[in-house]
Amino acid sequence: MLCQRCKKNQATMISQVPLNGEKVGYALCASCYAEMFGSINSANSDIMAGLLGQPQRKRLHTCPVCGMAYSEFERTGLLGCAACYDVFKEELMPYVRRIQGKTEHVGKVGLNVGEQELTRTLSRLQEELEQAVRDGKYAVAARINDRISDVRKRMASGEGKK
Repeated sequence: MLCQRCKKNQATMISQVPLNGEKVGYALCASCYAEMFGSINSANSDIMAGLLGQPQRKRLHTCPVCGMAYSEFERTGLLGCAACYDVFKEELMPYVRRIQGKTEHVGKVGLNVGEQELTRTLSRLQEELEQAVRDGKYAVAARINDRISDVRKRMASGEGKK
């Protein structure tokens, strides 16, 4: 496959970048990749990841507030300041998802157990609905939408409250 940027060289890297809330993939040659994202720090790990079907994109940026580089977080497991969470959000989310199970905080303040369960159910159903629509499973999406309506009615009626 030819590089999608220069259309001259063989594409060796696949990069996913966020564009309007969605990830867009690009097949790039090494020189175009280096121009767009900086030099390749660990070519061997990127090549192996590509061969294993797990392309990686190394982001070579630093936090503008504290000056910490992402490579420092990878080495120590510690962030420099609160702004690092926003700067390195894309890289941190897989870690948070793996450790916490989710990347959204549901919270406990002001909700009893019944309300919490309905809130979690609603959140899970909304994720399932989005996935069904993405996969083009519209009949499944319609059933999930009906279940979401039922949960919202239960929440509005006060079910789950003490």
